Amino acid sequence: MVWGFGKKTPAAPAAAPAQAEKEAGGMFGRLFEGLRKSSAKLGDGITGRRKLDQAALDELEETLIASDMGAAAAAKIIAGFSESRFGREVSEEEIKEALAVEIAKLLKPREAPLDLSGPPRPRVVLMVGVNGSGKTTTIGKLCRQLSQDGASVVVAAGDTFRAAAIEQLQVWADRSGAGFVSHGQGADAAGVAYAGLEEARRRNADVVLIDTAGRLQNKDELMAELPKIVRALRKLDDDAPHETLLVLDATVGQNALSQVESFRLAAPLSGLIMTKLDGTARGGVLVALAEKHALPVHFVGVGEKAEDLQPFKAEAFARALVGLSP
Repeated sequence: MVWGFGKKTPAAPAAAPAQAEKEAGGMFGRLFEGLRKSSAKLGDGITGRRKLDQAALDELEETLIASDMGAAAAAKIIAGFSESRFGREVSEEEIKEALAVEIAKLLKPREAPLDLSGPPRPRVVLMVGVNGSGKTTTIGKLCRQLSQDGASVVVAAGDTFRAAAIEQLQVWADRSGAGFVSHGQGADAAGVAYAGLEEARRRNADVVLIDTAGRLQNKDELMAELPKIVRALRKLDDDAPHETLLVLDATVGQNALSQVESFRLAAPLSGLIMTKLDGTARGGVLVALAEKHALPVHFVGVGEKAEDLQPFKAEAFARALVGLSP
C-alpha cells in the first residue's frame, strides 16, 4: 500500500521484478482465498461446456443475482457478455473469463486509491458504519498501514458506547506509535472528535482517524449524532471531515445498499470500505453497490491481519470473484 508519506522515512531500494511479482501475487492470493466462498457459490452455476442460447443466459443471470449482484448489475453483465457469444458453444473457463471482463468494466469506475498525503493537514477521516461492520478493526488496520508508511497519525475513540472499542483502538494506536484520544465510555462523541482534531493539530499530525459508534440505519436518534460530530469538527476546520468512509460488512448482502442510502443522508460520504469478504458467499454485493451508488471503493477486507485490508482493484476483484487466478 502506498499512501504517499514515504518521503518521511529513508527510501527503500526498489524491489526486483521477481520480488514485485511475488508481492503482487501474495496480495492477489489473499484476495482469491478471501473470496473463495463467493466464487464457489458463483461457480456452482457455471459448470461444463454449453451452448449460449437464451435459456443458458437466463440461467446464468439467475446465478449472478443469487450471488447478491442484484438484478440491475446482473442484467448489464449478461448483456455485455452475450453480445459476441450468443449461440456459440463455450467452456466453463471461457464463461468465467468473459464474466470477469464484464464485472471489471462495471467495477472499474469505482476503483479509487485513498490518497491522504495532500493538504490540508491534518487530514480528517471520519469512519461510520452499523454495529458489527468491522469499523473499529478497520481503523486500526489503516492506522498501522499509515504509520508504516511514515505518516504521523492520531486516533480518536469516538465509539463511546463500547468500552471494548476504546480499548481495541488504544492497542492498535500503541502498536503503531500513533497518538490516541479518548474521553472514556459514555462520553460525548462529538467532543471526542473535536479533541482528536485539536490533538492532531497540536502534534502537527498528518492524519486523524475518528471512530464513531456503530448505529443501525433505521435508528433516527443515533443517525442524528453524525451531523453533530461533523458540526463539532467544522468549528476547527470548515472543510472537515475531509473523508467520510462507510465501512460495510459483506455478510449482510443486499442490506448494504440500504445502509449506503441511509448514511448518505446523515453524513457526507466520500467512499466505501467492504470488510469480511472472507466470511461470506455474498461478495457479489460489491458489484451491486458499484452499479447503484457512484461512490469510490477504497479497500476490501479479506482477513484479520493489517495486510488483509487491501486497496480495491477492479480487475483483481472480478477475477477472484469468479474463481480465476491472476
